[in-house]
Amino acid sequence: MLIDSHCHLDPAHQPTGATETLSRARAAGVVAFVCIGVGRSLDAARAAIALAEQRPDVFATVGVQPHDASIFVESMWPDLVELARNPRVVAIGETGLDFFHDLSPRSAQRMVFRRMIELALEVGKPVVVHTRDAPDETLRMLNDQGAQRVGGIIHCFSGDLAFAENALALDFDLSFSGLLTFEKADEIRHVAAVAPAERILVETDSPYLAPVPMRGRPCEPAYVVHTARKLAQIRGVSFETISAQTTANAVRRLSLPAVLACEGVG
Repeated sequence: MLIDSHCHLDPAHQPTGATETLSRARAAGVVAFVCIGVGRSLDAARAAIALAEQRPDVFATVGVQPHDASIFVESMWPDLVELARNPRVVAIGETGLDFFHDLSPRSAQRMVFRRMIELALEVGKPVVVHTRDAPDETLRMLNDQGAQRVGGIIHCFSGDLAFAENALALDFDLSFSGLLTFEKADEIRHVAAVAPAERILVETDSPYLAPVPMRGRPCEPAYVVHTARKLAQIRGVSFETISAQTTANAVRRLSLPAVLACEGVG
């Protein structure tokens, strides 16, 4: 049994709905899904919550990611707080800094990242961090804003060992995506090999980053099985061990409710 700790299931990514996608994942052994509620408006957050309210195996996050930082205006804050307090919302994000794509001005990214950490602290929920080409500043902002009080997840981990160690020290777990299976991802695999067993998760970031052997296809939550198998191989343990460990870690980090007990989780 596995948990996809990060997938995009809102209508912008699943225009015909997520039912068939989730059915395929359930058949592959995925028992729960964290639907990331970010987009060009708060509609993505509302859609993520709506899906989570319809299905006991789906949980939501809300926030503003760095790509969309330029859409944020302060008048959105009350709505964000209300959405974040929904009991089906388990984390804030994804949010952070992306200095590779730079789809929003860096000043806007910094401001929004700061506000999303403030939101997480206000509602007492962990932060899901997106970071690319900004490792030092990401860590500095997490530390300066006191994000270690709620902790969180470095989503789609793509950093080096030094970044991993500093993130772990700030109480941020490492979530591995299909990147782990890519040919040139030796540094990511090294981190995956040595990271503490109780601090690792798996995700798809679907519909992005389909793992080997599914490269070239739109990614979907069922493919998290391939990432988990690669993680098990890297760490020299069984697939069953990795499944149990990453599932328990996701349940702990995201405070997933007792409904998962019926799946034998937690």
